[in-house]
Parts: sequence; C-alpha cells; structure tokens
Amino acid sequence: MVVSFQDPSTGQEFTVTNEGERGERISVAWTGREIGVHYPRGRPHAFRFANHLSEGGRGLGWANFALFLVYAGLVAVAAIDLGWPWALLGLCGPWALSGLYHLPGNIRDRNRRIDQLAAMVAVPGRVVAVLKSVTVDSNDGHTLTNLMPVVTFTTLDSREVTAYCEPGIPDTAGSRGLDLTIHYDPDDPALFVLDVEAERRSWKRDMAVNVVGVLVVAAAAVVGVIAL
Repeated sequence: MVVSFQDPSTGQEFTVTNEGERGERISVAWTGREIGVHYPRGRPHAFRFANHLSEGGRGLGWANFALFLVYAGLVAVAAIDLGWPWALLGLCGPWALSGLYHLPGNIRDRNRRIDQLAAMVAVPGRVVAVLKSVTVDSNDGHTLTNLMPVVTFTTLDSREVTAYCEPGIPDTAGSRGLDLTIHYDPDDPALFVLDVEAERRSWKRDMAVNVVGVLVVAAAAVVGVIAL
C-alpha cells in the first residue's frame, strides 16, 4: 500500500508505504481511500497509520487501569472490614450506573448497525490469497499458525477493493480462488460482511446480553444495599 500525505506546517508532500510496524493495520484498501496519518510535530517520518482521520487516544489507558486497581483495593478492604455487602455495592453499584449511562447510546449504535446491514448491497468477490503467519511463544516454544484470507471485490461505483477477510470463510487453508458474495456499505466499502443475516443475529444477541448484564449488576447492587 502506498500513501501520500502533506505536512500542514510546511506544505511538503510525502509518499510512504505501510512496510514494518506503522500503527494500526489497514485491513481494507482501495485507490483514493482516505486514512489517518499521525506523527509528532515536525517529524513526519515518524508517521503512524490509523483507520480513521480522528485523533488517537490520549494515552490514559494505563492510568485508568491503575486507578481501577486502587479502587478495587479500597473496595476489598471495606468488604473485609465491614462485610460482603460492601463488595456488592462498591463493585456493582458504579458498574450498574456506568452501564445505565452508556446503555441508550449502545442501543442506538446497535440499531444503527442493524439499519446499516439492511442497506448493504451485494457484489461478487473472490479470495485471491491466503496469508500465513507463524509465531513462536518464547516461553514454552508453542507454535501458533494464523491464516488470513485476502478478498477482492469491485463496488457498484467501480472502486476496486482489497481487504483482509476475518473468520467466516470455511476451509480457510484451501479457499484461494473461492468465489463468494460480498455485502458492503455503499458509503464505506471498508464495512463489509459475508453473511448479513448471521451478522444481524449477532448484533441483536449482543444487544440482549448487554441489557441483561446491566440488569444483573444493578440487582446485585440493590442486594448489597438491602443487606447493609
């Protein structure tokens, strides 16, 4: 993959490739697709690719994890000193509140995805390659082999798309040359599936599990309050 971008501070244009470790893996590509390129100010050669143009994360993952460990430790101390109901209240209470806060947005996102699946169009595609990667665990020497099919398809507006295809193709090892049907989003061919109905069932099932999970942790928090 060859990518061109312009440094806004100097106006200089750079043409680079995705060889080596260069940020996020770009799993779907076609000529003219826009992707994100991030780099430190004044150091365009230290670029990193991103699937979206938006800025990356703020690097607070480890800080948030450390804060969670501190909070979990305080809850554990309270449960030991004051009794098990504090464990239910301390852990399930914030979890339930967070779930209730995010649940409407999650449902909207899932409904939007289901509507998106309904609007997808179907075109013929083909498996043109099967990439094989082998990794060896440095601790026990165990070998892990991963097979990734590569598919191509042409959209209705003549964009020729090449993409990694996640699990969903039977007999992956022998799938090279296989003809199949690709369902893609007309607005963004990077969003494609092989089986629309299976994907729709998966999203509906995920929505139900999300709702049930929030109800369970909320019930556990209520039990903790009652038992105090």
